[in-house]
Amino acid sequence: MQVIGLCRFSYPAIGGFQVEHETIEQRIAYLYAEQRLGERFQLLETVALPCLRAQTDGDFELIIVVGDQLPKQHLDRLHDLTSDMPQVRIHAEPPRPQREVMKEILNAARKDPAQPCLQFRYDDDDAIALDFIARLRAASKDTESLTAQHKAVAFDWNKGLVAEFGPMGICATEIFRPFYVAALGMQIRGNSPMTIMNFAHEKISRFMPCVTYADPVMFVRSHNSSNDSRQKKVKPVPVEPLTVEQQKMLRDRFAIDVDEVKRVFGKP
Repeated sequence: MQVIGLCRFSYPAIGGFQVEHETIEQRIAYLYAEQRLGERFQLLETVALPCLRAQTDGDFELIIVVGDQLPKQHLDRLHDLTSDMPQVRIHAEPPRPQREVMKEILNAARKDPAQPCLQFRYDDDDAIALDFIARLRAASKDTESLTAQHKAVAFDWNKGLVAEFGPMGICATEIFRPFYVAALGMQIRGNSPMTIMNFAHEKISRFMPCVTYADPVMFVRSHNSSNDSRQKKVKPVPVEPLTVEQQKMLRDRFAIDVDEVKRVFGKP
């Protein structure tokens, strides 16, 4: 079954952000600010991409959506970081309403729309476990009688970590969060134009059956200075330096290496 992931990399959508701007020009200036993009690339390089490279099931596609005005040096850097990943396709779009354009991209990516497919969203500063794609396929197989009855069924792994990354390394804490973007997948019936982008992730259980899994740890949620969802006043999540056991778990489950994080974030 085809598996399609969608990642927005600083795409200047109309709507879809909690940080508000009066004009699209202001939004583009905010998203493409050098300091912000620098941090996004650091997180992409050390957190978001390593776990995709190391998936135990590499049969998936990830579409990274960028704005058609992304400066060339940043677009070139994105191509360089993903050049060894055949699953990745970079797709440029002008500013458009977020849900409309993302739904179009996902539906256009379906090789055979008459067949069911699996879809997932992916934030450029988060990580999924190395067996996420494999577990997503297994969940689909295990629920064939359920998916046969519904246009869509969601699969949610709700145990993960919140982590902060920087030149001193990683601090983290374990969390339980149902229907978070990372480690959330969805199966769509053949001949249905529905996509995972039709729904706000935290509200997806209102619209379809959802199968949830409490184990194992399946995602890393990055807290950083450019989280869109954390620009307003939110409750802080206390984190602590990783233990030796947690460092090993991040390497084994997410291909996140503490020394590499220090190296990348320590660059001037």
